[in-house]
Amino acid sequence: MSDSDKDDIKRIRPVAYIHNDYREKFGIPRQAGINGLAVSRITFTEEYSDPSALEGLELFSHIWLIFGFSENDDNEKLRVKPPRLGGNTRIGVFATRSPFRPNGLGLSSVKIKDILIEDGAPVIEVYGADLMDGTPIYDIKPYLPLFDIREDAVNNLEEKMNDLTLDVNVPEELLDILPEEKRAPLKELLTNDPRPQYKRNKDERYAFRYGGFDVRFSVKGRELTVEEIVMADDTMKLIK
Repeated sequence: MSDSDKDDIKRIRPVAYIHNDYREKFGIPRQAGINGLAVSRITFTEEYSDPSALEGLELFSHIWLIFGFSENDDNEKLRVKPPRLGGNTRIGVFATRSPFRPNGLGLSSVKIKDILIEDGAPVIEVYGADLMDGTPIYDIKPYLPLFDIREDAVNNLEEKMNDLTLDVNVPEELLDILPEEKRAPLKELLTNDPRPQYKRNKDERYAFRYGGFDVRFSVKGRELTVEEIVMADDTMKLIK
């Protein structure tokens, strides 16, 4: 294989981009499917905007997304600190789903909500994505239950990675500020505790951007209370 052929293999480019309400890394679900009510839209680049590229996809309920962690810069570490282990324990990068990877690639399984044609171009609406708004997608493949489900799979880190949910209190007057379609996904996101693992034993105030809104909340024990929901102001510094 010539050097030019090798360069062509390495040169991957986005086929699509995802669009949703996760405007910053804080608050993105830790795994695909955790926030199963949230809808994302996948739009295709000009080169792949021909609907024929999606023919047959309607026969499947789920798809794999191969994407790029486009907001991460440091991808050279061989050992990382997974947030699910508290953020203080280092293990090998290939034993984790850390976003800090040698090639910055991620893999997520999402559920298809709808396949649309808008202005002659295809759009896939999906549930449960764990990708930030604007993330480039490098490939899409159908999820095949016959081969992709491994009944004998073992995760011996599962006990350490066990998730605890929160009791969420959102005053109705604050919830009413959001468009109706954003309310249930936001409550589900908060229920699953968007905080980093190492913050879980700290009662503090937090904020993150969700859609076009800034959401501020506090946590005491297992109770999360939303204190403020306001239209996003890019000049305002959020509490992290």
